Amino acid sequence: MRKKFNTTGLCMPEKHYMADISEHLHKIKEYVNEGNYFSIYCARQYGKTTTLHALSRHLEKEYLVISLDFQALGNASFQNENIFSLTFAEYFFRELQLADCGNPPQLKAQCDLLNSAIQSKDDKFVLFQLFGHLTAICRTAPRPIVLMIDEIDGASNNQVFLDFLAQLRYYYLEREKRNMPTFHSVILAGVYDIRRLKMKLRPESEHRFNSSWNIAADFNIDMSLSAEGIGQMLTDYEKDYHTGMNVQAIARLIYDYTSGYPFLISRICKLVDEEISLGREFEGKTAAWTKDGVLLAVRMLIAERNSLFESLTEKLDNYPELERILHTLLFVGKEVPYNADSEVISLASMFGFVKNRDGNVAISNRIFETRLYNRFLSVEDL
Repeated sequence: MRKKFNTTGLCMPEKHYMADISEHLHKIKEYVNEGNYFSIYCARQYGKTTTLHALSRHLEKEYLVISLDFQALGNASFQNENIFSLTFAEYFFRELQLADCGNPPQLKAQCDLLNSAIQSKDDKFVLFQLFGHLTAICRTAPRPIVLMIDEIDGASNNQVFLDFLAQLRYYYLEREKRNMPTFHSVILAGVYDIRRLKMKLRPESEHRFNSSWNIAADFNIDMSLSAEGIGQMLTDYEKDYHTGMNVQAIARLIYDYTSGYPFLISRICKLVDEEISLGREFEGKTAAWTKDGVLLAVRMLIAERNSLFESLTEKLDNYPELERILHTLLFVGKEVPYNADSEVISLASMFGFVKNRDGNVAISNRIFETRLYNRFLSVEDL
């Protein structure tokens, strides 16, 4: 079965056409090699989960990678420290059993102890006991353990999660001071930057939260896709279909409209491949994979309802200050300096609306720009 362009869920290189992200993986691995704890924050449908999956494969020869996804945990898992500790232990144990670790006797013994604690459902099993087991497992593992946790957003407004971060911080510092065995590297991933969230807990919690994760290394890797990476994806497609497209020119055109936003790239390609090439205006893939075909796909994308645009619209409805700054950028023509300490600029950047362009705030890409223009103009016409 031939590959397809994918815009839903995890992209798999065996099943989907994918842009080359090897450069991203090499750069992230440098963080891991240095033993850093860090966070990866990307806007919705920016390829974060796909990158983490590829990173896990990229690291597995040198590290024992345990990948968790907090989407798998319901709200009940965060009711209190005991429930969270037991749930996390069970999830961690399950993933450890699935990992390729050779199961050496010392590690097996520690895993058996952890499993016994899980099965006992001891109401006194809390974070202190959990991290005691995790430390023992890290000490006996055949390779350094890298812990990845995706979709942390749902947990980040929760006191138990703050306490969990505090434990990660404590053992990280003890590793540095006393060579205590613990996770070699920890990667937290989500949309929201947990260091900027205003917690709905007691007033001092924001200070506590920040101090719990101030060990994190700054993650400065641009996760957008390059025109060259798009070109590699189109080259793979061309090997299958031989359309005769000018790969470099088409890749550059797609990049110019998307600025490397992964979902937008894949959606344009999917529209050209599966709809435009079958329509009356462009008969066949050779005619569709041209400048005119891509521009038609752009117009179709801008006009459609999809999960990304629905998510962005929800953010605009929930954050009036976000809508105001975007309206200013589009209609007032006033340059707004990019100030990372500004809550609204940080929010707009976190959700993927804007980026830092030569020190000023700019709309992230031409597709978002047109979509926002249409939104504002249609409201004014009502």
